[in-house]
Amino acid sequence: MEQRIILRVNDLTTIFRNEDRESTAILKISFSLREGEILGIVGESGSGKSVTALSIMGLIPFPEGRITEGEIRYTMKTGQETDLLSLTDRQMKNFRGREIAMIFQEPMTSLNPVYTCGRQVDEVLLLHNKTRKRAARQRTIELFTEVRLPLPEEIYRTYPHQLSGGQKQRVMIAMAMACTPSILIADEPTTALDVTVQKTILDLMKELQLRHRMSIIFITHDLGLVAGFADRVLVMYKGEIVEEGETRMLFSNPRHPYTQGLLGCRPPRDKRLKKLPTIDDYFGKESPEGLFSLSNILTKEERDTRLAEIYSGIPILEVKDIETRLISKFSMFGRKKRIVTAVNHVSFSVYPGETLGIVGESGSGKTTLGRSILRLVRISSGQVVFEGRILSSLMPDELRRLRKEMQIIFQDPYSSLNPRITAGAAITEPMKVHSLNGNERNRKKVAFDLLEKVGLEEAHFYRYPHEFSGGQRQRVCIARALALNPKMIICDESVSALDVSVQAQVLNLLNDLKHEFGFTYLFISHDLSVVRFMSDRLIVMKDGKIEETGDADAVYANPQSGYTRKLLEAIPGR
Repeated sequence: MEQRIILRVNDLTTIFRNEDRESTAILKISFSLREGEILGIVGESGSGKSVTALSIMGLIPFPEGRITEGEIRYTMKTGQETDLLSLTDRQMKNFRGREIAMIFQEPMTSLNPVYTCGRQVDEVLLLHNKTRKRAARQRTIELFTEVRLPLPEEIYRTYPHQLSGGQKQRVMIAMAMACTPSILIADEPTTALDVTVQKTILDLMKELQLRHRMSIIFITHDLGLVAGFADRVLVMYKGEIVEEGETRMLFSNPRHPYTQGLLGCRPPRDKRLKKLPTIDDYFGKESPEGLFSLSNILTKEERDTRLAEIYSGIPILEVKDIETRLISKFSMFGRKKRIVTAVNHVSFSVYPGETLGIVGESGSGKTTLGRSILRLVRISSGQVVFEGRILSSLMPDELRRLRKEMQIIFQDPYSSLNPRITAGAAITEPMKVHSLNGNERNRKKVAFDLLEKVGLEEAHFYRYPHEFSGGQRQRVCIARALALNPKMIICDESVSALDVSVQAQVLNLLNDLKHEFGFTYLFISHDLSVVRFMSDRLIVMKDGKIEETGDADAVYANPQSGYTRKLLEAIPGR
């Protein structure tokens, strides 16, 4: 029996006005959604996928944006069909939440920080179901139980900032499910989450979808995420749908170069490439398969030769039995201070020219380890030795001089750049602090050269952070790290927030710079496939300790720890 269609989008066009310019966010797109179906909408930033969701929900901000043509026809369980675009704001409020609900990308900005999680879900029930407060509270606790939140009655009284990212996302799912809608729109609901948490959220959504016979529109930039989740996939590019089909067929035989690029940008599981393909490589090429030719595959012999050369030297960094304790201002459900051992007696060495990957979930201690090495947080015991110097014994002036040899690239390029100064000023400022390159004119020339090396232009020198895309901002951060010509760079989740093709470009850039300048990297990430592509050796962390370590290929192919196997199994599309 064929499933009935409950949503039809016909020739939908949405535009935005910025000052005197108009831009088309989506152009004449058409698709349908069946009852009980999971439809994946995939594309990178700017492809129009989120604008499509906001158009369906009637949340396009006016007058900045408006829907200029098309129709969105929704069929209720009673069989009555309505064009959502014909409804007034007041009428649309009756559909929003009750018939069609949405989970937004960033739960922390979607949840009100001044209200408890329980009260925020209560509001949905009080608004749409006209229920009493006591009944709303009971239903909210039932919803928290259904989405498998621990201690639901405690979380009812908890504020959003006291929860982990995965727990906040479960609160958002509970809120969206409060009125048992027919359609759930999930806009990048797992983007900032660890791969294991990401998998549990997807499993939970699938379970709820089957239990309630609900339809889901799942929006993501990662085509691998929809592989085992969606029934059908739409691929969007520059505001248009460029490919559509059943998930299995689309993965086995992608026809559009953009779809091929989205699939090819991720590091492959069965081989180690010297350079990752990017979206641009797939446009205009007669045979994209050439990107995976033997000349681009790093052989075991080539890799063994390189590693033998690296490990014949003297370590540039030695971490000796370090422990880092942090004081948590708030416990999960109270205000009592508690001490957390974030790094628990960790030891390892790093050699010049090596990339050491450090992988683990949130809370594993990997980021605190990186900051402990740079003395951005104080270690409780142990030693960090860089080029024979014990960092904890250095005076502030000595440490400041040494800092130019060790740089860090943070996860979020936007928050790590000062919005008030241009990209050029951000790059030249470290040179000025360390009295490098003589005068302002020379520093500017060096900055121009660095921008060119990271794939930007001289004109970008004068732009402010908000004028760049996410990938461009991360390139500015890389150029800033290179400005001091460091010997070691710590990359802390430096590509996790980027689209897959931009991620491939940045990873290729980091590798090119490594070969050109002989950098040593500590590459921190929760994504094992990315870490394996970048790394010579791998450390897996859990609860502040080293769970497993060894050659990156060996750990990836034959993990000895159950925790490592769990991380590998959670990789999308694996």
